[in-house]
Parts: sequence; structure tokens; C-alpha cells
Amino acid sequence: MQIDVWGEDEGALLVCREIQDVTADVKTFLFEPTSPSIFQHEPGQFVTLQLDIDGQPVSRCYTISSPPTRPYLLGITVKRQPDGLVSNWLHDTLGPGDLIRVDGPFGSFTPGRSVASSYLFLSAGSGATPLASMTRTAFDLSSGGDIVYVHSARTPADILFRRELEHLTNLAPRISVHHVCEGDAPGERWNGLRGRLTPEMLRLVVPDLHLREVYCCGPAPYMAGVRAMLADLGFDMSGYHEESFSFEKLPVDEVVAVLDAQGEPAEPDAAPAALVDAPAAPTYSIEFARSGRIFTCRADEKILDAAYVAGLAPASSCGQGLCGTCKSTMVSGSVDMQHQGGIRPREIAQNKVLICCSTPTSDVVIDA
Repeated sequence: MQIDVWGEDEGALLVCREIQDVTADVKTFLFEPTSPSIFQHEPGQFVTLQLDIDGQPVSRCYTISSPPTRPYLLGITVKRQPDGLVSNWLHDTLGPGDLIRVDGPFGSFTPGRSVASSYLFLSAGSGATPLASMTRTAFDLSSGGDIVYVHSARTPADILFRRELEHLTNLAPRISVHHVCEGDAPGERWNGLRGRLTPEMLRLVVPDLHLREVYCCGPAPYMAGVRAMLADLGFDMSGYHEESFSFEKLPVDEVVAVLDAQGEPAEPDAAPAALVDAPAAPTYSIEFARSGRIFTCRADEKILDAAYVAGLAPASSCGQGLCGTCKSTMVSGSVDMQHQGGIRPREIAQNKVLICCSTPTSDVVIDA
């Protein structure tokens, strides 16, 4: 009998089975469990890789590009970044047969089991990975909703999963894929949609835009442009969802995930507070028991932020309560934890907390 590979609280130990070249600088890494089990996740979710690179513990989050409908292998698709610590290590060092520890799955950027009548998928660059998982899932399940998928790339040589997507469209007429390229590739002139995504292109390829649920993933400037474009077209933004991660360009202990599952633009800076005396937030003692370090943390301050100020560097990745990297056991005390799905109910019952999204409500002792 197969069991869920994610049953372990400390992450699953996986073995790399195959590495596929997607483009000149993008590879897909396929993993399988080390014991008889299957992967269970939703299309669009991500996992956190727990790595040891030159003796330094490093965590990174990558979207699962494989669909949950193919549960015996899990794939992540990684673009090599010029200064990317983890992407370069994966491309240059990881090979078939190597073991890796992975935690997850996490994230709410997914249609889940809800079925809309029709979808519009928009992606740019590596943002194709979650939408590829969603498209593969829809194909495998022969779900009733039709999909228009528009992907933006620099050149035709940079289009992720190009041949596979063309194959899916030939087999499933309800899946329509369109690529937008900024320029030609060496040896290939691009004759399709050219330049950058525009409202005119959307009107051409998806005339029923207003009837669709939109999922968007890509670099922050791309998604900001999409939001503005959809708003100008009168699209109801309650049907818009986006996700973007920016890990590789940041220091190991300052990784940031940018996520707005509801698709709303970030709020502008708040207006200055009224010039009145406000009561200071209470301050509590935080102890990391194993290291013996004790520092203070305000009641309106995240424990992880206070640890950084104190000169400590706990493991963390997303900073939003999504990935579970900073999961720790609370020996005593109480916190207000506003997580985004990075911790399971049974773990909370075992006094585990995510310190990146927890503020203290008393003195706290952490097993760290």
C-alpha cells in the first residue's frame, strides 16, 4: 500500500532519478521517494529544498512543475542564475542517485479541486512552472474547463516546455497555448506574437477574457504590468491570482517570497500616524535553548526579525509563513502565529511554530 511521502515532520528524503534539459539554462530535476510512497500536492504548490552547500545549510523554495496526477515522481524546473548559489549547485553538482531533503508542499496559488468554466494562464520566464503543473493536471484529468495559456519569453529558444505544450494542444482542443517572444533566437526567426504582452494581444487570443479565472506568475514587473493591463480592460480582479518568488538574488539568510494570492497590488505606504502618544508594545524574552542565546522581542515584532537584530541567523526562506523552513518547537510560552499554510495542524498541536510569522504574547523558549 502506498502512503503519502510528506508524512515526515522534518521533510521527506528523496532521491534524484533524472535530470532533463529544458532550455540551454533550464533543467528539470525529477525525484522519487526513498521508500514506497506517493506525492500528494495541488498543482501550483511549491516545496522547500533543505541543502548543505560547502558545509552551509541553505533552504530554497521551488514550484513543483510536475502534476499531482503523476504521483510517483516530483519535478522542479530550475533556471541557472549567474550569481545563484542554489541554482548553480543544482545544475553543476546534483546528479541521479543523489539524496536531498525536501519539505512541503506549501502554497495557496492553485485552483485546487475547484473547477472554473474557463481559465487564462499568464506567465513569463520561470513563472511557467506552476502553470505547467496546472496545465498538465487539466490535461490528465480531462477536466471540463478550457484553458488559454499565454507565455512570454525573450526568444523562442527560451520557451519552457515548448514541445510538450504543443503536443498537449494537438491532443486536447480545449487547451490553447500562445507564446509571445521579444526577439528571434539564433537559427530561428519568430513569426508568432512579438514584443511584450499587450492589451491588443489579449483581445486577440482571449476575446472572452472577462469570463475567465486568471492565474499569473512571473517577475514582479511583468505581474505589475498584467495587473494594470487587466484593470484597464475592466477585468474583475476578484478572479485574478498571482505568485512570484525571488530567492536566488538574495543572501542565504534574507530570502524573500513575494506572494499575493488574492491578486491585489501591494498597499502604498500608510499615511503618517496621528501625532499622539501611543502605548509602547510589551517586550518579551525569547530564549533559543540549545544555543543558550536570549534576546528581547516586542509584541508587535516577528520573532525571526528580532533574532536577526540580535545577530542570529535562524534558517528561513519565505518570511511569510509559507514554506516551513523556520519551523521550530516551542518549549514554553505562547505566540500569535499568522501563517499562510506552511505548518500543519498536527504540528501546531505538537507546539511547533513558524518564527517568521509569530509574535510573542509571553516570554518564549524555542528549541533552537
